[in-house]
Amino acid sequence: MVDMARSGGLYILLISIHGLIRGHDLELGRDADTGGQTKYVVELAKALARQEGVERVDLVTRLVVDDHVSPDYAVPIEKLAENLQIVRVKAGPNEYLPKEQLWPHMDSFADHLSTWLAEQPRLPDVVHTHYADAGYVGVRLSNLTGLPLIHTGHSLGRDKYRRLLAVGMDIEQIEKRYHMQARISAEEDTLSCAELVITSTRNEIESQYELYDYYTPEKMAVIPPGTDLEQFHPPTNSQTSDAPEFLDRLNPFLRDPAKPMILALSRPDQRKNIVSLLEAYGQNKRLQDLANLVIVAGNRDDIRELNEGAQSVLTELLWVIDFHDLYGRVALPKHHSGEEVPEIYRLAAASRGVFVNPALTEPFGLTLLEAAASGLPLVATENGGPVDIIGNCRNGLLVDPLSREAIADAILSILEKPRSWSELSGNGLRNIARFYSWEAHAQAYLAMLQPVVSKRKPLAQSPSTHQFSSYRNRALFTAIDNTLLGDAEALEQFAKVVRTHRRQFLFGIATGRRLDSVLTILKRNNIPTPDVLITSLGTEIYYTSELFADIAWSHHIDHSWTPQVLRRVLEPVPGLSPQPKNEQSRFKVSYYYDSEHAPPLDDIHALLRQKELSVNATLSFGQYLDIVPARASKGQALRYVSSQYNIPLERTLVTGGSGGDADMLRGNTLGVVVSNRHQEELSNLSENEQVYFANGAHAWGILEAIRHYGFF
Repeated sequence: MVDMARSGGLYILLISIHGLIRGHDLELGRDADTGGQTKYVVELAKALARQEGVERVDLVTRLVVDDHVSPDYAVPIEKLAENLQIVRVKAGPNEYLPKEQLWPHMDSFADHLSTWLAEQPRLPDVVHTHYADAGYVGVRLSNLTGLPLIHTGHSLGRDKYRRLLAVGMDIEQIEKRYHMQARISAEEDTLSCAELVITSTRNEIESQYELYDYYTPEKMAVIPPGTDLEQFHPPTNSQTSDAPEFLDRLNPFLRDPAKPMILALSRPDQRKNIVSLLEAYGQNKRLQDLANLVIVAGNRDDIRELNEGAQSVLTELLWVIDFHDLYGRVALPKHHSGEEVPEIYRLAAASRGVFVNPALTEPFGLTLLEAAASGLPLVATENGGPVDIIGNCRNGLLVDPLSREAIADAILSILEKPRSWSELSGNGLRNIARFYSWEAHAQAYLAMLQPVVSKRKPLAQSPSTHQFSSYRNRALFTAIDNTLLGDAEALEQFAKVVRTHRRQFLFGIATGRRLDSVLTILKRNNIPTPDVLITSLGTEIYYTSELFADIAWSHHIDHSWTPQVLRRVLEPVPGLSPQPKNEQSRFKVSYYYDSEHAPPLDDIHALLRQKELSVNATLSFGQYLDIVPARASKGQALRYVSSQYNIPLERTLVTGGSGGDADMLRGNTLGVVVSNRHQEELSNLSENEQVYFANGAHAWGILEAIRHYGFF
């Protein structure tokens, strides 16, 4: 029994964004994004919701409105139990997209989720993100609210990058296809922010997470996922009674269906390496004589209508079958349903067959658990989760997935020795029940959560919410340098617009400058006094003409802030020189950046992560490096202020002109990049449909954007 943070029980928010997620009839294997992770998060949510002391579990995913997929994925709320629901949140276009195309829309997802959470009776006690895209969202949510973040990677970009290079893909191909830099950057930030990282295996920590700059094994915990032992169990009667319909689909493929079945079950994805399994079978006559090979690789009507990756794998499978003349020995059925999967495992077990997972790398391997629970011995990749599974269950052999000979030899060594088959099968059945039940997983999970939740410090609400007129239902925030300033005539016209519409909107400044510098500029240029000043790169917030400081925000961003350590780490870095004291502040450490001698910003980020410094580093105008607490930025401060005043981000116009403004402009704000010589620093925002690139420079660009968005 776990002591909960509130008397009402624990409220857990799970986030898993990509793929197709629903509470029934999971379309596993439909595509590369709807696989083991999809099943894991649904089963985890159900297991947690059953536990005593858990008040509520929400599983958040992406809303998909697309005629090519089921309308189930367009339902905003899907109730699975009294205290469990799937919540679908909009992110980018309505249609179903592969995860690699979702990156430009993750800030929008985070903003929509923040809005939805603000409407709930209370905030969650903990946020648990799954995979890098959800981690990206979770970091922003945690930094804004102070909610503790837990993360499960499922698979990791640096490990995948290494393996893709090893199979011959070049760097440009990898980046174009997988957006690997965005993924790895998100993973680094997530590891920095997370208070607990849950992994499935010890191997995952030692061989994958250790590749990261922010590698902190002391905050990682191994909790193996479970499997449904009521659904997956060994055969009870004859081989043919378990799956008659599926067997009917196999029979046209196989000359002798009574032979033992070598079974592989995965989506048709290059990383699953099923072509190598087929090659191993095709090159070994003894194996062909001894057993049939059945490859269940998703569902298809017409290979030509599948995505490029699935087309490539399935076409190559057909080529290999033809090359080795394996007709009558290999089955590649076109269809199977989720309900048939347990029966397929039992069919293979009844034939005294073997289950093979030859993936290049396997983060965990839920199919291995299912096969073992059905009584099948295993042959599996030596890379990733199978090391722990077979180590615990003692029910199979590990192989090098790149060695076809090793794969064939391992399968033969099991099939040719009946006593060995029986021993491995029995070991699997006993040890699956011992090590891999969902009940045990959920209880271990809640025990790990207790210390994380007990030290939670939620962000207090500022009293400033009571000081603003309710009829102002929109806001305009602008940066100063090279945005608001730069053209005196344009600035004068902008000031007139502000004064004319002053009672209609909240006017704010968001800048890297200190408060005293901002006040001097406002007075010198006769700029109307803003309602809100966000200064020192989002580390300070001031309200109204009396300049009330938001103390709650200061307490919030002080989390893990160690400026003395930061200065000591950066002191020996070439090309960095501290800015004068009047440019520094309590929560901002600023340097001049000499691009001729200083390392690239990515290298500076890596150094800070290696020293376990959780900070936010920004390079502006190509020469000013500012470092603030991880929870601080102009974008985070702006979202906090909008929330305080209950102004939707969709009615918040934000203008900027350099790299330091990027996170203000992403997401659901009405973003504007004004024309200036530094706008190239924001060119990556062109993929965001909410960002307008103005033709006008400086304040002319702001006025242009006001017209473009019909702001008033």
